[in-house]
Formats: sequence, structure tokens, C-alpha cells
Amino acid sequence: MMMMMSDGALSQAEIDALLAGVDAPGMGGPGMGGPATAVANGGFKDESRKILEAFLSATTDAQSSNLTKMTGSEVSLSGLQMTINGRDNFLAQLPETVTVVKADFNSGFPGEHLFIFSEEGAKAIASLMTKDENIELDEMAMSVIGEVVSQMIGHQITTLADKTGNKSIASIPPEAINVPKAVVALPTGDFAGATYRLDLGDGNTHQIWEVLGPSVASDIARALSGGGSMQHGGNQMAGNFGGMNMGGMQMGGMGGMGGMGGMNMGGMGGMSFGPTNVQSVQFPHLMPHGGPQEAGNIGLIMDVFMEMTVELGRTRKLIKEILAMGEGTIIELDKLAGEPVDILVNHKLIAKGEVVVIDENFGVRVTEIVSPMERMNNMD
Repeated sequence: MMMMMSDGALSQAEIDALLAGVDAPGMGGPGMGGPATAVANGGFKDESRKILEAFLSATTDAQSSNLTKMTGSEVSLSGLQMTINGRDNFLAQLPETVTVVKADFNSGFPGEHLFIFSEEGAKAIASLMTKDENIELDEMAMSVIGEVVSQMIGHQITTLADKTGNKSIASIPPEAINVPKAVVALPTGDFAGATYRLDLGDGNTHQIWEVLGPSVASDIARALSGGGSMQHGGNQMAGNFGGMNMGGMQMGGMGGMGGMGGMNMGGMGGMSFGPTNVQSVQFPHLMPHGGPQEAGNIGLIMDVFMEMTVELGRTRKLIKEILAMGEGTIIELDKLAGEPVDILVNHKLIAKGEVVVIDENFGVRVTEIVSPMERMNNMD
């Protein structure tokens, strides 16, 4: 039997109770109205922590392999430790300045999701990706860190979908920023925090912290434990009905009901069944994504100007070579004749094209929109 709440969502206490296998306040006791069983303080959270830790630990080898391919260096991610934290306890683990990458899940298991790097660790990763030993944590470096996290989350989502059967999992595009730790927007209440040890192959190790908000941590842990997945908004709810007793008729698990033809009805006695009242199911109308509110929000920035540039090519020169330049000096670029030129918006590569002449002006015809992975590969 399932009790629906007025707003169509479960409270945190009810989610805790589902994971612990007991009844929560407001959902009724064993007799649907009797006293609810209390959840032992920390019992659910510790079990949830173990489930999440086992899942993330199982992904570190593949994550290390992906990072190695992306950087071209031997990179390893190891030493995972998962804890349940409040804001103050978690901030005590961090250095004074950190690089925060916000990458919330927006469907499947919606909730807060962050990656946090030490300032030194962020510089080391960005330097390895761009092959720039003296890199600063500017806009380009933040973009590189965001792409690294995007690849990590992509692997997590793929693995989660395989293990839970939830194919709707998605996250927002990661956004990185370097800030003092005191201003980091952490989830409220107790949340799940994972700490990794990152070895970039240079003899130094750096820490990475991953933060999962209370709701997303609970939903993922429940789905991984086989308790089913619940998508916020009422899209999906699955559970285990094995061993449910329906008024004295024992049903030993829904999985064994395929052979209904051999069901023994001898114990039913002279039980008679009246006519069955069959009614058609009324499904709500499907609404397209992106309602008037979303369209209105994007409309607010439609008149904002952004700088668009077309880059013919790049090269690197020694300072003495630059100082020796004069009129007539020929600079060889890194692109071959006839290759597409790069189209950048706010200094970020978004497309490629070919140069054309419009009246007396140069122009560019877009021939390709580049993928996030290709944007990363073209950053060095």
C-alpha cells in the first residue's frame, strides 16, 4: 500500500525511513495508523554512506584511465573516503582558497552536486591540460577545470544508469570558479562528502572533494541498494513488493508470478467473485519542456552583446624572437592552408568555419559546431 502526500513528494524523514526499512512519521505504522517506528540516529545515514562509498570507489579506476587519456600523463584517482558532513565540519577540511565546480543533477536524481579542488590542485590540472607550466586560474583555466569535471560526471552518470536502470539522469553544464572557502555555497543540513587523492604523476598529490546534497545522496543510495528510484515530480517510483501479505493470501515475491496458470486455488474454498468493474486509465496530458517561465527567463538576456572573434591560427615565439620582429617579418601559424578557422565567443571555441568575402569585407561561413571534448583538445 502506498500513501500519497499532499504535495506529491516524500519528506526527508520518509526518505530516511524507506532506506532504513521502517515507517516514518506521517506514513503510519504497521497497521497504517499505529505509532510510527523511530529511525535510529545516524543508522540510515551510515548505511547510505557505505552504499555511496562503494559505488564511487568502483568508478575510480575508470576515472583514472579517462583522466590519463585526457591529459596524456599517468593520472590516478584513489584513496576515496566518504563522510556525512555539516557545513562547519566540511569547511574545516578545505584550504582557505578553493576552486569550486557546480554541477547539480537536474533530472533522474535531482539535487546539489559539487566538485572542489585546492587552488594548487586546480592549477596543476589546468597546467597539465594546457601544457602551460605558468598557468593562472583565469577564465581559460576555469573552462579547462569545468571540462575535466564534465568528463568525470559523464562517467558517473553512465555507470549510475547501468546500475539503476534510470536513463533520465543528467546534470547542468559544470561551472568553475575560484573563491575563498567561506563563500562556497554548500547544501544545508547534513550532506555526503567524498574525498579523493589525485596523483598527476609529478610526485605530488592533491585532494579533490565531491559533495552530494541530502536529497540526491538519499535517492542514489536507495536506487543502488535495490530499493527503486524515485524521480522528483512523480515521474517514476519503483519498489520491492516481495513477501507482501494481502489479507491472508501469501504472495512470496512478485517476481514469481509469471506462471499464473499453475496457481493453486484450493485454499480459496467456496469463495465467489462478483463482476469486475473495469475502468480506463486517464493519463495526464504531456507538456513540452521549457514552459513560459523558462522562455521568459532566456528572453531577459537575448539583447546582451558577446564578443565573437575568428582566429586564423596561433603560434608561440620566444621573447627575443618577438623583439626582433619588424616590417616584412613572416609569422608561420599552426594551421595548414585551407583548414577551417576557429570561431570563438568570449574567447571560447564554439565552432569552425571557412573564410569568405562579403562585398569588401571578410566573413566566415560556419561549417561545424564543435563538441565539448573537441573544445578541450584544442586548448593546448
